[in-house]
Amino acid sequence: MESQQSFDDTAIYCPQVKVDLIPVKNQEFHTLEDVETFYKSYAKESGFDVKSFTSEKKNGVIVRKAYVCSKQGTSKVTGKKRNRNQTRVNCKARIVVVRRATIGKYVVTIFDEGRSHPLTTPRRKHLTKIHREVSSIHKSLTKQLTAVNVPTCTQFDFLGVHSGGVENIGCLQQDIYNYKMDCRKEVKGHDGDMLHEYFLLEKEKDPSLIFKIEADNENRITHIFWADAISRRSYKFYGDVVIFDTTYNTNMYSLIFAPLVGVNNHGQTIILACAFLSNETTDSFVWFFKEFLDAMPGDAPRMIITDQDPAMTKAISEVLPQTFHRYCSWHILNKFSEKIDPGKYTRYYDEFQYCIWNSENRDEFDARWTSIVVSSGLSDNGWLKTMYDIRSTWVPAYVNHIFSAGMSSSHGF
Repeated sequence: MESQQSFDDTAIYCPQVKVDLIPVKNQEFHTLEDVETFYKSYAKESGFDVKSFTSEKKNGVIVRKAYVCSKQGTSKVTGKKRNRNQTRVNCKARIVVVRRATIGKYVVTIFDEGRSHPLTTPRRKHLTKIHREVSSIHKSLTKQLTAVNVPTCTQFDFLGVHSGGVENIGCLQQDIYNYKMDCRKEVKGHDGDMLHEYFLLEKEKDPSLIFKIEADNENRITHIFWADAISRRSYKFYGDVVIFDTTYNTNMYSLIFAPLVGVNNHGQTIILACAFLSNETTDSFVWFFKEFLDAMPGDAPRMIITDQDPAMTKAISEVLPQTFHRYCSWHILNKFSEKIDPGKYTRYYDEFQYCIWNSENRDEFDARWTSIVVSSGLSDNGWLKTMYDIRSTWVPAYVNHIFSAGMSSSHGF
């Protein structure tokens, strides 16, 4: 019985190339683009990559051109030996064409099939440069996925599933990354103008849209503010209590996303205004709050809820002096585990929580807080002292006399 022959990627691969794809001497082409396209088609079928090589010009016109295998020549190593595979193995595969002025065409004068290296097998052809191309469909998908911050590696996995395997994608993950870099280069220096044009187009559809863009001395955008008709109308009815949060991640331009939100009569979150800020300084927050007041109908909000950012606190006291500034209880409670000894945190945190949320009045809160601090031995904890000193800005028993629409935290909005 004959043994069954097996094939794998390490076996010698000898492709069967269609006759009409094999170049022949004296073959004619109208342009060098035709030559390159034809030879690359042959190389694809054969299993090797192609690169443009030498060329000769006469009166500004290329009269001789050579295309060779990407492994042509030898790798020159000087000094320390490079820690990578040598890609050049002096392959002799090439095609040379010469322009015949009498017929105005390029004619094949040399065609050498000689190769001194294994050819790429069908299973690995998708890895070679000559086969790799980001298709228009994949470009469109990449743009959409990038717009929602999907990482390149995850995008490539998705394309692999969509194509029925990575070998069917037609490119490598690096090619997707390179395409995204090219897209960024195309808009670099024009993205600010594109954003401005976008807002102008939106304003044509929504005349009540208000936006403002500011840039520094080098024309780099530093502040962006916008509020549409729906947001402005919502503020008119539900603007008594607002939440301002800048704890979101920055975008690719290192701008901080800063939404200002509220809740409607159904308890649903509503967006009242948005901004991108280049930093979290008092000046940036002052700019934002002034733009917000100018854009919104009616008076300033009765309450604003934020974290304990000092710059934000200063800006609110300057621009919104009549607005009650309440600190986010979630941020404060979340810091207990950082500011208190782990053992005491485990034992007393529930008591602190009960004290904060269940005290009916100020005297009751003060008595319970003092009792817990003393019994836990945390009388010398500086952070707890500070939180107690500013209790009128975050403890429900101290702030419930002001309408808050049932909100006490900026977290989750």
